[in-house]
Amino acid sequence: MRSFPVPDPGTPDRRSPARYLLWIARVQAATVVGGAVWGVVWMGTQALMPATIGRAIDTGVTAKNTDALLLWSGVLLALGAVQAVAGVMRHRFAVTNWLGAAFRTVQVTTGHAARLGATLPKRLATGEVVSVGIADVAHIGNAMDITARGTGAVVAIALVGAILLVTSLPLGLVVLIGVPLMAAVVAPILRPLHRSQRHQRDLQGELATRSSDIVSGLRVLRGIGGEQVFAGRYREESQAVRAAGVRVARSDSLLEGAQVLLPGLLVALVTWMGARFALAGQITIGQLVSFYGYSVFLVEPMRTLTEAADKITKAHVAARRVVRILNTEPELPDEGTRTEAAGDLVDQASGLTVRPGRLTAIAATAPEDAQAIADRLGRFTDAEVTWGGTPVHELTLPAMRGAVLVADPGARLFSGPLREEIGGRSDRHLSEALHAASATDIVEELPSGLDDEIAEGGREFSGGQHQRLRLARALAADPEVLVLVEPTSAVDAHTEARIAGRLADLRAGRTTVVCTTSPLVLDRADEVAFVEAGRVTATGSHRELLATVPRYAATVTREEEP
Repeated sequence: MRSFPVPDPGTPDRRSPARYLLWIARVQAATVVGGAVWGVVWMGTQALMPATIGRAIDTGVTAKNTDALLLWSGVLLALGAVQAVAGVMRHRFAVTNWLGAAFRTVQVTTGHAARLGATLPKRLATGEVVSVGIADVAHIGNAMDITARGTGAVVAIALVGAILLVTSLPLGLVVLIGVPLMAAVVAPILRPLHRSQRHQRDLQGELATRSSDIVSGLRVLRGIGGEQVFAGRYREESQAVRAAGVRVARSDSLLEGAQVLLPGLLVALVTWMGARFALAGQITIGQLVSFYGYSVFLVEPMRTLTEAADKITKAHVAARRVVRILNTEPELPDEGTRTEAAGDLVDQASGLTVRPGRLTAIAATAPEDAQAIADRLGRFTDAEVTWGGTPVHELTLPAMRGAVLVADPGARLFSGPLREEIGGRSDRHLSEALHAASATDIVEELPSGLDDEIAEGGREFSGGQHQRLRLARALAADPEVLVLVEPTSAVDAHTEARIAGRLADLRAGRTTVVCTTSPLVLDRADEVAFVEAGRVTATGSHRELLATVPRYAATVTREEEP
């Protein structure tokens, strides 16, 4: 399959929603201007058609001049052909603008989310991020899409106004005064619509977060009997979103009604005045037909203007959420300049020393202490950690993430082919990782093996299968330093024993840290660090600590200390 390079979206202007939308327009200025040009041609040719028909009636039909009638009929045909071509090109540019704006927004938000890393779930709700990809990108795309027709509408109204001014000053003034007056009438409707849409967006984000929490914790809720409680909360929040949607629909219906009523009133006024002028002999029959054509034609550009106002308002609300995400800063600044380090990995807060090329186990009386140490070693929190005497904050974050991999129980499987999800440098390397994680049987049970498509979150797998596949993925990455947090907590004892032996063999000569209290895993470690109250209080082999440290023995055997 041929691959195409993904263009760099550039650095977005995140100072305000309006500036973000202007940045989108600047980045894709070529297609925005191209769409506007074709929009002007498309609607401009339509604006000239009533005048052409009027000339054909006056010089051809009324004067009984066949040549003139054929001439103006040819002009009308040419205008129709140009309009058809311009309509196709305008639509192509409009779709390009929509796609560019929508997917450029996806690029910048997902790119920034990746840079935020562990900061993202701490600062922003899941629903708020999900809503950007579900609804907000469409509204931002609509704002770029409407530029082509909106520009054409403005030029068409100006062109019709000029023609009417030349033909009849009163009629021209009615059009030129009536259009701004319509905009002034619509403006008070847009303000409450803007507020209602913003409130509904916030509630939708909260509801999406609630849905995500319920789905991810459904098994736990069933286990503790909390389904009804959360169902009630979801129902209440869902009704709040519905009520907010009704308020938005109320304002939206007023805007839709204004789109029909106001242009209709202007059309009726222009038609009535034109008929009176024709009866008085101030304009010809052809001009009267032209005025009627213009009055019908003006409905479209004026509705387009109100549609543009609506879409830009919605895009402003959507851009507000995007800007909020883009203005979220990572907890850990990437100020390092070094790209590599070697030697002992030392955590000053706990007193842990991880020697290179060895399998080090961390057995903590409190699991959260082991997790905290793992986060510090991987630099997911700022701490005094050195690597070969070099503070890890002097390393760039990309270099740190490439060298140290922390695999904790919160890791997820993503949808797609299992082969791509687990990774690996080669099929042999992938097979070795699956074997070490005792996950070969899982692959063999799948209809297409490694090429089988797995669902989002790997929901077709059990908890133990899920854990083994995540372990295989971490082993396949083959980082310089691998930190595993409770990698065997969900498997049976026989499987755990196999994993412990194979893990030690596969990672021989590589730096590996395992946070666990499993005796089967601890027994295969080169060195075990016993952690109490966040500090390393004893080190040695598993058997040495069992014999000499009663608190360690009580922790790993889960027996009360004598």
